[in-house]
Amino acid sequence: MTGELKVNNYLTISALWLSYETMRASGPGGQSVNTTDSAVRLRFDVRGCDQLVPPVKQRLREAHPSACTQDGEILIACNRHRSQHQNREEARQRLAEWIRAARNPPKPRRPTRPTRSSQRRRVDKKKQRGKIKAGRGRVRHED
Repeated sequence: MTGELKVNNYLTISALWLSYETMRASGPGGQSVNTTDSAVRLRFDVRGCDQLVPPVKQRLREAHPSACTQDGEILIACNRHRSQHQNREEARQRLAEWIRAARNPPKPRRPTRPTRSSQRRRVDKKKQRGKIKAGRGRVRHED
């Protein structure tokens, strides 16, 4: 595994913008859980990275606000596997997925009008419901 992150055939993120921290994973794990640093936290410097254009950076931050720091970094923590190598690889793959998704701009919303028949159905349902509620009044006995 090289230090750079290949996002797709056209984009590769340099290792300069990626840094890794290891820590002990929480949860069950047997005797070695307290001695092995198997959990990985990947830090990606979005602001400093010159390989992404500003709109992609913005979409990346907006799509994952809980993973962003005030310094413009994205943190991805992974402790699913027992192996540090597997956790590191999963964090890298997750970041690559996020960047691939952010590269696609959202489709613009085109406002549409409801069809005439759907408007008619809605009004008919409202009238039917009104009749049901109107019939719930107090029953009067005519003697």
